[in-house]
Amino acid sequence: MNSMKSAYFAGGCFWCITPVFSEMNGVRKVISGYCGGDEADPVYADVKNQLTGHRETIRIDYDPALVSYDRLFAAFLDNVDPFDGGGQFIDRGHSYTLAAYFENEAELSCLTRQIRRLEEESGRSVCVSLEPLRVFYCAEEEHQDYYLKHPAEFEQELIDSGRKPKSE
Repeated sequence: MNSMKSAYFAGGCFWCITPVFSEMNGVRKVISGYCGGDEADPVYADVKNQLTGHRETIRIDYDPALVSYDRLFAAFLDNVDPFDGGGQFIDRGHSYTLAAYFENEAELSCLTRQIRRLEEESGRSVCVSLEPLRVFYCAEEEHQDYYLKHPAEFEQELIDSGRKPKSE
């Protein structure tokens, strides 16, 4: 168990990005929470209403022997719009903007390398803020594993947000 590590990504709505990682081999747990703001112990309503400076963020607890940090960040980039600096899909405002919170130089190097490559390939600027991890606050229990607890509401959220096309 001592070999477990954590990665911290803000990908818009934390409900929507959680399943991407929960199903990955090597990921032990995905926890919804908040990062980046100055207020201690933020609550969902305040973060959602842009009152704290935090972003909705997930903490991914993973085994680096089974999945790399590099692979986690690549999956993150594949499941967001990295060129949207105003939020993700219908979720707008700072609390829904993209960020990767790094804990060391190796993580920062990985993040920078992937962003540079994506910018070179696309010819566009990537809007993912790279910030040192300060504090991660766990979100309230009702926000943990939302997609499992409320599958119908979650499916509707994906459709309403534009992350998933409405099936005819």
